[in-house]
Amino acid sequence: MTTDFFDSFDGTRLALHRHGRGRPFVLLHGLFSSAQMNWIKWGHHEAIAAQGFEVLMLDFRVHGDSAAPHDPDSYPSNVLVRDVAALVDHLGLDDYDLGGFSLGARTSLHGAAHGVLTPAHLVIGGMGTAGLGEWQRRAAKFRRVIDEFDAIPKGDPDYFSMQFLKSQGVDRVAARLLLGTMPDLDLALLDNITMPTLVVCGDEDRDNGSAADLAERLPDADFAEVPGTHMSSVTKPDLGQAIADWLGAQA
Repeated sequence: MTTDFFDSFDGTRLALHRHGRGRPFVLLHGLFSSAQMNWIKWGHHEAIAAQGFEVLMLDFRVHGDSAAPHDPDSYPSNVLVRDVAALVDHLGLDDYDLGGFSLGARTSLHGAAHGVLTPAHLVIGGMGTAGLGEWQRRAAKFRRVIDEFDAIPKGDPDYFSMQFLKSQGVDRVAARLLLGTMPDLDLALLDNITMPTLVVCGDEDRDNGSAADLAERLPDADFAEVPGTHMSSVTKPDLGQAIADWLGAQA
C-alpha cells in the first residue's frame, strides 16, 4: 500500500491511500474516522483488492492524514463531494466504481444524485433514508459532542461518540466547520442514481434509519445485511467480503 497527497479544488492537501491493482474503486470512510480506521485496520481493502481492484481510499479533509483548515472559506456546501470530484479529476478516472460507509455513503449518494460523480457501480454502507433526508437532526448530535466535549458524562448517549472523536485526534474547530457543509438530500433525487448499487448494513444498525428502505427507493439496488451495529459492523470481515463479492459479481 502507498500513500500519496494531492491538492483539492481549493488547495487543501488531501491524503490518498492506494492498495492493489486493477479496476479503480474509490472508497470513502465515515465521520470522524479515516481510511486507516474504516478500511485498512480490518483488512477490508485486501478483500476488495483480491477481486481485481485498485482500492483508492481518500482521507476526507479534517480526517486522517489530510489537512484540517480553520478558514471558513474552506467549507462551502457539500465540500466533500467536491473533494471526491477533485480526486477523480486528479487521477484522470473516467471509468471507476465508488463506495463509502456512513459519511462516505452520504457523500457518494449526494455526488451521484446531483450528477457530480458518475461511477459505473456504487456501494453504500451503513446508510438509510433518515441519514439522508433528516441529516440535520443527526448533525445536531455531533455538534453537541464537539461543543460540550469533556463535559459529557459517562452514561450519556453521546459519551461514546465523544470518546471516539478524542481517540481519532480530530481537530474540533475544523470538524465544527465541516458539519455545516452537509445539507439534507431530497429523497426524490434518488431516482437519478441509476447505476447498479449495493446497499449493505449491519443487522443491528439503525443509526441512519432503514437501509432496506433506501435500497427499495433506488432504481437498481441490491441489499445485504452483515453482522453488527453501526460502529461494530466495520470491524468485522463480513463487511469487506460482502463488498468484494458484490463488486466481483459485477465484473
